[in-house]
Amino acid sequence: MHEDFERCVRAVQAKDDRFDGWFFTAVLTTRIYCRASCPVVPPKPENMSFYPSAAAAQEAGFRACKRCRPDASPGSPQWNERADLVARAMRLIADGVVDTGGVSGLAARLGYSVRQVERHVRAELGAGPLSLARAQRAQTARLLIETTGLSMIDVALAAGFGSVRTFNDTVREVFALSPTELRARVRTAPATAPGTLNLRLPYRKPLFPDNLFGHLVATGIPGVEEWRDGAYRRTLRLPHGPAVVALKPEDGYIGCRLTLSDLRDLSTAISRCRRLLDLDADPVAVDDALAADRLLGPLVATAPGRRVPRTVDGEEFAVRAVLGQQVSTAAARTHAARLVLAHGEPVEDAEGGSLTHVFPDAAALAEIDPESLAMPQSRKRTLLGLVAELNNGGLDLGAGSDWQQARERLHALPGFGPWTVESIAMRSLGDPDAFLPTDLGVKVAAKGLGLGQAAFVAHAERWRPWRAYAVQHLWATGDHPINRLPAA
Repeated sequence: MHEDFERCVRAVQAKDDRFDGWFFTAVLTTRIYCRASCPVVPPKPENMSFYPSAAAAQEAGFRACKRCRPDASPGSPQWNERADLVARAMRLIADGVVDTGGVSGLAARLGYSVRQVERHVRAELGAGPLSLARAQRAQTARLLIETTGLSMIDVALAAGFGSVRTFNDTVREVFALSPTELRARVRTAPATAPGTLNLRLPYRKPLFPDNLFGHLVATGIPGVEEWRDGAYRRTLRLPHGPAVVALKPEDGYIGCRLTLSDLRDLSTAISRCRRLLDLDADPVAVDDALAADRLLGPLVATAPGRRVPRTVDGEEFAVRAVLGQQVSTAAARTHAARLVLAHGEPVEDAEGGSLTHVFPDAAALAEIDPESLAMPQSRKRTLLGLVAELNNGGLDLGAGSDWQQARERLHALPGFGPWTVESIAMRSLGDPDAFLPTDLGVKVAAKGLGLGQAAFVAHAERWRPWRAYAVQHLWATGDHPINRLPAA
Protein backbone atom coordinates (compact mmCIF):
# COMPACT_ATOMS: atom_id res chain seq x y z
CA MET A 1 0.00 0.00 0.00
CA HIS A 2 2.73 2.50 0.99
CA GLU A 3 4.32 2.18 -2.45
CA ASP A 4 1.16 3.45 -4.19
CA PHE A 5 1.96 7.15 -3.76
CA GLU A 6 -1.16 8.57 -5.41
CA ARG A 7 -3.51 6.31 -3.48
CA CYS A 8 -1.83 7.21 -0.20
CA VAL A 9 -2.06 10.92 -0.98
CA ARG A 10 -5.79 10.61 -1.70
CA ALA A 11 -6.33 8.78 1.59
CA VAL A 12 -4.45 11.46 3.54
CA GLN A 13 -6.27 14.32 1.83
CA ALA A 14 -9.62 12.61 2.57
CA LYS A 15 -8.53 11.89 6.18
CA ASP A 16 -9.76 8.33 5.56
CA ASP A 17 -9.49 6.37 8.81
CA ARG A 18 -9.93 3.08 6.94
CA PHE A 19 -6.23 3.32 6.06
CA ASP A 20 -4.96 3.94 9.60
CA GLY A 21 -2.36 1.25 10.22
CA TRP A 22 -2.04 0.38 6.52
CA PHE A 23 0.67 3.02 6.06
CA PHE A 24 2.19 6.01 7.87
CA THR A 25 2.67 9.48 6.41
CA ALA A 26 6.00 11.18 7.09
CA VAL A 27 6.08 14.96 6.63
CA LEU A 28 9.46 15.99 5.30
CA THR A 29 9.22 19.60 6.48
CA THR A 30 8.24 18.94 10.10
CA ARG A 31 9.93 15.54 10.53
CA ILE A 32 6.82 13.99 12.07
CA TYR A 33 4.80 10.98 10.98
CA CYS A 34 1.02 10.61 11.14
CA ARG A 35 -1.82 8.20 10.53
CA ALA A 36 -3.88 8.67 7.37
CA SER A 37 -6.76 10.32 9.27
CA CYS A 38 -4.66 12.94 11.07
CA PRO A 39 -6.98 15.94 11.72
CA VAL A 40 -4.38 18.60 10.83
CA VAL A 41 -4.29 20.27 7.41
CA PRO A 42 -2.65 17.75 5.03
CA PRO A 43 0.83 18.69 3.81
CA LYS A 44 1.59 19.24 0.16
CA PRO A 45 2.12 15.96 -1.71
CA GLU A 46 5.72 16.87 -2.47
CA ASN A 47 6.35 17.00 1.30
CA MET A 48 4.90 13.54 1.95
CA SER A 49 6.69 10.26 2.18
CA PHE A 50 5.06 6.96 3.12
CA TYR A 51 6.26 4.09 5.30
CA PRO A 52 4.80 0.62 5.90
CA SER A 53 5.27 0.74 9.67
CA ALA A 54 5.73 3.17 12.54
CA ALA A 55 9.09 1.54 13.21
CA ALA A 56 10.28 2.32 9.68
CA ALA A 57 9.27 5.96 10.08
CA GLN A 58 11.10 6.12 13.40
CA GLU A 59 14.22 4.56 11.91
CA ALA A 60 14.14 7.25 9.21
CA GLY A 61 14.25 9.95 11.90
CA PHE A 62 10.59 10.97 12.16
CA ARG A 63 8.72 11.37 15.46
CA ALA A 64 5.10 10.51 16.21
CA CYS A 65 2.47 13.23 15.74
CA LYS A 66 1.06 14.50 19.05
CA ARG A 67 -2.39 15.06 17.55
CA CYS A 68 -3.26 11.83 15.80
CA ARG A 69 -1.02 9.46 17.82
CA PRO A 70 -0.13 7.15 14.92
CA ASP A 71 1.51 4.70 17.32
CA ALA A 72 -1.99 3.89 18.67
CA SER A 73 -3.69 3.23 15.32
CA PRO A 74 -5.23 -0.19 14.55
CA GLY A 75 -2.80 -2.76 13.25
CA SER A 76 -2.52 -3.57 9.57
CA PRO A 77 -5.23 -6.10 8.65
CA GLN A 78 -2.93 -8.02 6.35
CA TRP A 79 -1.04 -9.66 9.24
CA ASN A 80 -4.22 -11.52 10.20
CA GLU A 81 -5.20 -12.27 6.60
CA ARG A 82 -2.00 -13.98 5.53
CA ALA A 83 -0.08 -17.07 6.60
CA ASP A 84 3.35 -16.33 5.10
CA LEU A 85 6.58 -15.78 7.02
CA VAL A 86 6.24 -12.02 7.48
CA ALA A 87 2.62 -12.19 8.64
CA ARG A 88 3.46 -14.94 11.13
CA ALA A 89 6.44 -12.91 12.36
CA MET A 90 4.30 -9.82 12.87
CA ARG A 91 1.73 -11.75 14.88
CA LEU A 92 4.48 -13.16 17.10
CA ILE A 93 6.12 -9.75 17.58
CA ALA A 94 2.75 -8.35 18.66
CA ASP A 95 2.45 -11.29 21.08
CA GLY A 96 5.71 -10.26 22.75
CA VAL A 97 7.99 -13.03 21.47
CA VAL A 98 10.92 -10.69 20.69
CA ASP A 99 10.68 -9.11 24.14
CA THR A 100 10.89 -12.49 25.86
CA GLY A 101 13.12 -14.47 23.50
CA GLY A 102 14.86 -11.96 21.23
CA VAL A 103 15.08 -12.25 17.45
CA SER A 104 16.64 -15.70 17.83
CA GLY A 105 13.55 -16.82 19.75
CA LEU A 106 11.33 -15.39 17.01
CA ALA A 107 13.31 -17.21 14.32
CA ALA A 108 13.14 -20.48 16.25
CA ARG A 109 9.34 -20.22 16.54
CA LEU A 110 9.10 -19.60 12.80
CA GLY A 111 11.54 -22.35 11.82
CA TYR A 112 13.85 -20.03 9.88
CA SER A 113 17.31 -18.58 10.46
CA VAL A 114 17.69 -15.17 12.09
CA ARG A 115 19.15 -13.83 8.84
CA GLN A 116 16.16 -15.00 6.78
CA VAL A 117 13.65 -13.51 9.22
CA GLU A 118 15.52 -10.20 9.35
CA ARG A 119 15.73 -10.01 5.55
CA HIS A 120 12.07 -10.80 4.86
CA VAL A 121 10.66 -8.57 7.60
CA ARG A 122 12.84 -5.60 6.67
CA ALA A 123 12.02 -5.96 2.97
CA GLU A 124 8.29 -5.62 3.63
CA LEU A 125 8.12 -3.47 6.79
CA GLY A 126 11.11 -1.20 6.26
CA ALA A 127 12.45 -2.14 9.69
CA GLY A 128 13.78 -5.25 11.39
CA PRO A 129 12.15 -7.24 14.21
CA LEU A 130 14.09 -5.40 16.92
CA SER A 131 12.92 -2.00 15.66
CA LEU A 132 9.33 -3.23 15.40
CA ALA A 133 9.49 -4.55 18.96
CA ARG A 134 11.06 -1.27 20.09
CA ALA A 135 8.18 0.71 18.57
CA GLN A 136 5.76 -1.58 20.41
CA ARG A 137 7.65 -1.02 23.69
CA ALA A 138 7.41 2.74 23.17
CA GLN A 139 3.64 2.49 22.76
CA THR A 140 3.38 0.32 25.89
CA ALA A 141 5.46 2.85 27.80
CA ARG A 142 3.18 5.66 26.67
CA LEU A 143 0.10 3.77 27.86
CA LEU A 144 1.67 3.15 31.27
CA ILE A 145 2.84 6.75 31.59
CA GLU A 146 -0.59 8.15 30.76
CA THR A 147 -2.85 5.64 32.52
CA THR A 148 -0.98 4.71 35.72
CA GLY A 149 0.79 6.43 38.57
CA LEU A 150 3.81 4.12 38.33
CA SER A 151 7.26 5.57 38.82
CA MET A 152 9.20 5.99 35.61
CA ILE A 153 11.60 3.24 36.69
CA ASP A 154 8.69 0.81 37.02
CA VAL A 155 7.24 1.97 33.69
CA ALA A 156 10.58 1.34 31.97
CA LEU A 157 10.86 -2.19 33.35
CA ALA A 158 7.20 -3.03 32.71
CA ALA A 159 7.43 -1.83 29.09
CA GLY A 160 10.39 -4.12 28.48
CA PHE A 161 13.28 -1.64 28.38
CA GLY A 162 16.64 -2.89 29.63
CA SER A 163 17.52 0.38 31.32
CA VAL A 164 15.94 3.67 32.35
CA ARG A 165 18.36 5.51 30.07
CA THR A 166 17.22 3.54 27.02
CA PHE A 167 13.61 4.15 28.07
CA ASN A 168 14.15 7.91 28.36
CA ASP A 169 16.05 8.13 25.06
CA THR A 170 13.43 6.09 23.18
CA VAL A 171 10.46 8.06 24.49
CA ARG A 172 12.14 11.37 23.62
CA GLU A 173 13.08 10.12 20.15
CA VAL A 174 9.64 8.70 19.31
CA PHE A 175 7.36 11.31 20.90
CA ALA A 176 9.62 14.39 21.10
CA LEU A 177 8.67 14.64 24.78
CA SER A 178 10.28 13.30 27.92
CA PRO A 179 8.36 10.73 29.98
CA THR A 180 7.61 13.40 32.58
CA GLU A 181 6.29 15.76 29.91
CA LEU A 182 4.06 13.00 28.51
CA ARG A 183 2.52 12.43 31.94
CA ALA A 184 2.03 16.16 32.46
CA ARG A 185 -0.18 16.28 29.35
CA VAL A 186 -2.73 13.98 31.02
CA ARG A 187 -5.38 16.18 32.59
CA THR A 188 -6.56 13.84 35.33
CA ALA A 189 -4.58 11.51 37.50
CA PRO A 190 -5.34 7.81 37.13
CA ALA A 191 -7.86 6.49 39.67
CA THR A 192 -7.44 2.74 39.41
CA ALA A 193 -6.17 0.01 41.69
CA PRO A 194 -2.54 -1.13 41.34
CA GLY A 195 -2.15 -3.34 38.28
CA THR A 196 -5.45 -2.17 36.73
CA LEU A 197 -5.52 -0.10 33.54
CA ASN A 198 -8.38 1.42 31.57
CA LEU A 199 -7.62 1.52 27.85
CA ARG A 200 -9.35 2.13 24.53
CA LEU A 201 -8.83 -0.40 21.75
CA PRO A 202 -9.37 1.28 18.36
CA TYR A 203 -10.82 -0.45 15.31
CA ARG A 204 -11.84 0.31 11.75
CA LYS A 205 -15.52 1.06 11.37
CA PRO A 206 -18.05 -0.40 11.00
CA LEU A 207 -18.21 -2.95 13.80
CA PHE A 208 -21.29 -5.07 14.50
CA PRO A 209 -20.90 -6.22 18.12
CA ASP A 210 -23.95 -8.45 18.49
CA ASN A 211 -22.57 -11.73 17.17
CA LEU A 212 -19.06 -10.94 18.38
CA PHE A 213 -19.96 -10.61 22.05
CA GLY A 214 -23.05 -12.80 21.77
CA HIS A 215 -20.96 -15.77 20.64
CA LEU A 216 -18.34 -15.33 23.34
CA VAL A 217 -20.94 -15.04 26.10
CA ALA A 218 -23.25 -17.82 24.88
CA THR A 219 -20.35 -20.29 24.77
CA GLY A 220 -18.54 -18.89 27.83
CA ILE A 221 -17.15 -21.23 30.49
CA PRO A 222 -18.40 -20.52 34.05
CA GLY A 223 -15.49 -19.39 36.18
CA VAL A 224 -13.42 -18.36 33.14
CA GLU A 225 -15.85 -16.03 31.31
CA GLU A 226 -18.89 -13.92 32.19
CA TRP A 227 -21.06 -11.02 30.98
CA ARG A 228 -21.28 -8.37 33.69
CA ASP A 229 -22.27 -4.71 33.66
CA GLY A 230 -22.41 -4.64 29.86
CA ALA A 231 -18.92 -6.10 29.44
CA TYR A 232 -17.47 -9.46 28.49
CA ARG A 233 -15.00 -10.47 31.21
CA ARG A 234 -12.56 -13.36 31.23
CA THR A 235 -9.31 -14.61 32.71
CA LEU A 236 -6.09 -14.71 30.69
CA ARG A 237 -2.96 -16.82 30.91
CA LEU A 238 0.00 -14.53 30.15
CA PRO A 239 3.79 -15.10 30.16
CA HIS A 240 4.33 -13.59 33.63
CA GLY A 241 1.09 -14.57 35.33
CA PRO A 242 -2.71 -14.55 35.12
CA ALA A 243 -4.86 -11.53 34.35
CA VAL A 244 -8.50 -10.48 34.12
CA VAL A 245 -9.89 -8.35 31.30
CA ALA A 246 -13.26 -6.65 30.76
CA LEU A 247 -14.13 -5.71 27.17
CA LYS A 248 -17.06 -3.41 26.47
CA PRO A 249 -18.33 -2.22 23.07
CA GLU A 250 -18.37 1.58 22.84
CA ASP A 251 -18.86 4.05 20.00
CA GLY A 252 -15.66 3.97 17.97
CA TYR A 253 -13.61 1.82 20.32
CA ILE A 254 -13.68 -1.14 22.70
CA GLY A 255 -13.34 -0.23 26.35
CA CYS A 256 -10.68 -2.45 27.90
CA ARG A 257 -10.12 -2.78 31.63
CA LEU A 258 -7.10 -4.94 32.41
CA THR A 259 -6.04 -6.22 35.80
CA LEU A 260 -2.55 -7.67 35.44
CA SER A 261 -0.47 -9.59 37.94
CA ASP A 262 2.64 -8.31 36.13
CA LEU A 263 2.65 -5.13 34.04
CA ARG A 264 5.27 -6.59 31.71
CA ASP A 265 2.38 -8.49 30.13
CA LEU A 266 0.53 -5.36 28.99
CA SER A 267 1.42 -5.41 25.29
CA THR A 268 0.81 -9.17 25.05
CA ALA A 269 -2.58 -8.82 26.75
CA ILE A 270 -3.61 -6.03 24.38
CA SER A 271 -2.51 -8.07 21.36
CA ARG A 272 -4.55 -11.08 22.48
CA CYS A 273 -7.65 -9.01 23.20
CA ARG A 274 -7.44 -7.40 19.77
CA ARG A 275 -7.07 -10.84 18.22
CA LEU A 276 -10.02 -12.18 20.23
CA LEU A 277 -12.32 -9.48 18.85
CA ASP A 278 -10.78 -9.35 15.36
CA LEU A 279 -10.16 -5.62 15.79
CA ASP A 280 -7.47 -5.31 13.12
CA ALA A 281 -9.80 -6.49 10.34
CA ASP A 282 -10.68 -4.32 7.36
CA PRO A 283 -14.52 -4.62 7.44
CA VAL A 284 -15.04 -2.47 4.35
CA ALA A 285 -12.92 -4.78 2.19
CA VAL A 286 -14.64 -7.87 3.60
CA ASP A 287 -18.15 -6.45 3.25
CA ASP A 288 -17.54 -5.17 -0.27
CA ALA A 289 -16.44 -8.64 -1.40
CA LEU A 290 -19.32 -10.52 0.26
CA ALA A 291 -21.99 -7.93 -0.61
CA ALA A 292 -21.36 -8.54 -4.31
CA ASP A 293 -22.81 -12.04 -3.90
CA ARG A 294 -26.53 -12.30 -4.61
CA LEU A 295 -27.13 -14.55 -1.59
CA LEU A 296 -24.99 -12.79 1.00
CA GLY A 297 -25.62 -9.24 -0.20
CA PRO A 298 -28.87 -8.74 1.77
CA LEU A 299 -27.31 -10.24 4.92
CA VAL A 300 -24.28 -7.96 4.71
CA ALA A 301 -26.48 -4.91 4.15
CA THR A 302 -28.42 -5.75 7.32
CA ALA A 303 -25.35 -6.03 9.55
CA PRO A 304 -22.17 -4.54 8.07
CA GLY A 305 -18.98 -4.93 10.04
CA ARG A 306 -19.43 -8.45 11.39
CA ARG A 307 -16.19 -9.81 12.84
CA VAL A 308 -15.06 -13.35 13.57
CA PRO A 309 -14.96 -14.11 17.32
CA ARG A 310 -11.57 -15.70 17.88
CA THR A 311 -9.66 -16.68 21.02
CA VAL A 312 -6.98 -15.48 23.42
CA ASP A 313 -5.40 -18.95 23.51
CA GLY A 314 -5.29 -21.30 20.54
CA GLU A 315 -4.74 -24.42 22.65
CA GLU A 316 -7.66 -23.56 24.92
CA PHE A 317 -10.06 -23.28 22.02
CA ALA A 318 -8.86 -26.54 20.46
CA VAL A 319 -9.70 -28.37 23.68
CA ARG A 320 -13.08 -26.64 23.79
CA ALA A 321 -13.77 -27.61 20.16
CA VAL A 322 -13.28 -31.27 21.04
CA LEU A 323 -15.53 -30.92 24.08
CA GLY A 324 -18.20 -29.45 21.79
CA GLN A 325 -18.20 -32.32 19.30
CA GLN A 326 -21.76 -33.60 18.71
CA VAL A 327 -23.17 -32.08 21.91
CA SER A 328 -25.19 -28.95 22.71
CA THR A 329 -23.61 -25.65 23.68
CA ALA A 330 -24.80 -26.15 27.26
CA ALA A 331 -23.22 -29.61 27.47
CA ALA A 332 -19.92 -28.31 26.06
CA ARG A 333 -19.87 -25.55 28.69
CA THR A 334 -20.52 -28.11 31.43
CA HIS A 335 -17.66 -30.36 30.29
CA ALA A 336 -15.31 -27.37 30.08
CA ALA A 337 -16.31 -26.08 33.52
CA ARG A 338 -15.50 -29.46 35.07
CA LEU A 339 -12.04 -29.43 33.50
CA VAL A 340 -11.44 -25.91 34.74
CA LEU A 341 -12.46 -26.70 38.32
CA ALA A 342 -10.31 -29.83 38.38
CA HIS A 343 -7.20 -28.59 36.60
CA GLY A 344 -7.35 -24.81 36.17
CA GLU A 345 -5.24 -22.29 38.07
CA PRO A 346 -7.28 -20.40 40.70
CA VAL A 347 -7.38 -16.60 40.40
CA GLU A 348 -8.88 -13.83 42.46
CA ASP A 349 -11.46 -11.57 40.84
CA ALA A 350 -10.69 -8.26 42.51
CA GLU A 351 -13.87 -6.68 41.12
CA GLY A 352 -16.20 -9.15 42.79
CA GLY A 353 -17.26 -11.04 39.67
CA SER A 354 -17.67 -14.78 39.20
CA LEU A 355 -14.26 -15.43 37.60
CA THR A 356 -12.39 -18.07 39.57
CA HIS A 357 -9.89 -19.87 37.32
CA VAL A 358 -7.62 -19.63 34.31
CA PHE A 359 -8.26 -22.35 31.73
CA PRO A 360 -5.70 -25.15 32.27
CA ASP A 361 -2.74 -25.41 29.91
CA ALA A 362 -1.67 -28.58 28.10
CA ALA A 363 0.73 -29.60 30.87
CA ALA A 364 -2.06 -29.50 33.44
CA LEU A 365 -4.48 -31.33 31.17
CA ALA A 366 -1.90 -34.06 30.58
CA GLU A 367 -2.52 -35.14 34.18
CA ILE A 368 -6.20 -35.94 33.47
CA ASP A 369 -7.48 -39.28 34.71
CA PRO A 370 -9.44 -40.65 31.71
CA GLU A 371 -11.94 -42.24 34.07
CA SER A 372 -12.90 -38.80 35.38
CA LEU A 373 -14.15 -37.70 31.96
CA ALA A 374 -17.92 -38.07 31.58
CA MET A 375 -17.94 -38.57 27.84
CA PRO A 376 -17.89 -41.41 25.29
CA GLN A 377 -14.65 -43.40 24.94
CA SER A 378 -14.11 -42.15 21.39
CA ARG A 379 -14.18 -38.52 22.54
CA LYS A 380 -11.88 -39.32 25.45
CA ARG A 381 -9.32 -40.67 22.97
CA THR A 382 -9.72 -37.56 20.82
CA LEU A 383 -9.23 -35.21 23.78
CA LEU A 384 -6.28 -37.10 25.25
CA GLY A 385 -4.63 -37.38 21.83
CA LEU A 386 -4.93 -33.62 21.32
CA VAL A 387 -3.58 -32.84 24.79
CA ALA A 388 -0.61 -35.16 24.29
CA GLU A 389 0.23 -33.54 20.94
CA LEU A 390 -0.01 -30.05 22.45
CA ASN A 391 2.02 -31.01 25.49
CA ASN A 392 4.91 -32.52 23.53
CA GLY A 393 5.13 -29.54 21.20
CA GLY A 394 4.04 -31.41 18.10
CA LEU A 395 1.17 -29.04 17.36
CA ASP A 396 1.48 -25.23 17.24
CA LEU A 397 -1.80 -23.30 17.42
CA GLY A 398 -0.27 -20.01 18.52
CA ALA A 399 -0.19 -16.62 16.82
CA GLY A 400 2.73 -17.52 14.55
CA SER A 401 1.56 -20.97 13.51
CA ASP A 402 1.64 -22.26 9.96
CA TRP A 403 -2.05 -22.64 9.10
CA GLN A 404 -1.66 -25.42 6.56
CA GLN A 405 0.75 -27.43 8.68
CA ALA A 406 -1.53 -27.11 11.71
CA ARG A 407 -4.48 -28.37 9.66
CA GLU A 408 -2.50 -31.38 8.49
CA ARG A 409 -1.44 -32.30 12.00
CA LEU A 410 -4.97 -31.91 13.33
CA HIS A 411 -6.37 -34.14 10.59
CA ALA A 412 -3.81 -36.79 11.56
CA LEU A 413 -5.15 -36.98 15.12
CA PRO A 414 -7.88 -39.53 15.94
CA GLY A 415 -11.40 -38.11 16.01
CA PHE A 416 -10.63 -34.89 14.10
CA GLY A 417 -13.01 -34.39 11.20
CA PRO A 418 -13.53 -31.35 8.95
CA TRP A 419 -15.87 -29.53 11.39
CA THR A 420 -13.40 -29.65 14.30
CA VAL A 421 -10.37 -28.80 12.17
CA GLU A 422 -12.05 -25.85 10.45
CA SER A 423 -13.50 -24.57 13.74
CA ILE A 424 -9.97 -24.49 15.15
CA ALA A 425 -8.67 -22.90 11.93
CA MET A 426 -11.28 -20.16 12.26
CA ARG A 427 -11.00 -19.42 15.96
CA SER A 428 -7.50 -20.54 17.03
CA LEU A 429 -5.45 -19.97 13.87
CA GLY A 430 -7.43 -16.95 12.70
CA ASP A 431 -7.68 -18.06 9.06
CA PRO A 432 -10.21 -15.68 7.44
CA ASP A 433 -11.08 -18.34 4.84
CA ALA A 434 -11.87 -21.16 7.27
CA PHE A 435 -15.19 -22.72 6.31
CA LEU A 436 -17.75 -24.98 8.06
CA PRO A 437 -20.12 -26.39 5.41
CA THR A 438 -21.10 -29.33 7.66
CA ASP A 439 -22.03 -27.15 10.65
CA LEU A 440 -25.72 -27.54 11.49
CA GLY A 441 -26.40 -23.80 11.59
CA VAL A 442 -24.63 -23.28 8.28
CA LYS A 443 -26.53 -26.14 6.65
CA VAL A 444 -29.86 -24.74 7.86
CA ALA A 445 -28.91 -21.32 6.48
CA ALA A 446 -27.92 -22.85 3.14
CA LYS A 447 -31.28 -24.59 2.91
CA GLY A 448 -33.00 -21.30 3.68
CA LEU A 449 -31.12 -19.72 0.80
CA GLY A 450 -32.45 -22.43 -1.51
CA LEU A 451 -29.21 -24.38 -1.99
CA GLY A 452 -28.57 -28.07 -1.55
CA GLN A 453 -25.31 -29.12 0.12
CA ALA A 454 -23.31 -29.71 -3.07
CA ALA A 455 -24.55 -26.51 -4.71
CA PHE A 456 -23.88 -24.57 -1.51
CA VAL A 457 -20.27 -25.73 -1.22
CA ALA A 458 -19.66 -24.87 -4.88
CA HIS A 459 -21.29 -21.45 -4.51
CA ALA A 460 -19.20 -20.68 -1.41
CA GLU A 461 -16.03 -20.70 -3.53
CA ARG A 462 -17.09 -17.19 -4.60
CA TRP A 463 -16.66 -15.99 -1.01
CA ARG A 464 -12.92 -16.67 -0.84
CA PRO A 465 -10.83 -15.48 0.95
CA TRP A 466 -13.51 -14.38 3.44
CA ARG A 467 -15.52 -17.54 4.06
CA ALA A 468 -15.06 -17.29 7.86
CA TYR A 469 -16.91 -13.96 7.72
CA ALA A 470 -19.57 -15.48 5.46
CA VAL A 471 -20.17 -18.10 8.16
CA GLN A 472 -20.93 -15.32 10.66
CA HIS A 473 -23.64 -13.96 8.35
CA LEU A 474 -25.06 -17.43 7.76
CA TRP A 475 -25.24 -18.18 11.48
CA ALA A 476 -27.09 -14.89 11.96
CA THR A 477 -30.06 -16.23 10.00
CA GLY A 478 -30.88 -18.51 12.93
CA ASP A 479 -32.47 -17.67 16.28
CA HIS A 480 -29.64 -18.41 18.70
CA PRO A 481 -28.07 -16.46 21.59
CA ILE A 482 -24.73 -16.34 19.74
CA ASN A 483 -26.33 -13.77 17.41
CA ARG A 484 -27.50 -11.36 20.10
CA LEU A 485 -25.70 -8.84 22.26
CA PRO A 486 -26.46 -9.94 25.84
CA ALA A 487 -28.67 -7.73 27.97
CA ALA A 488 -26.69 -5.30 30.13
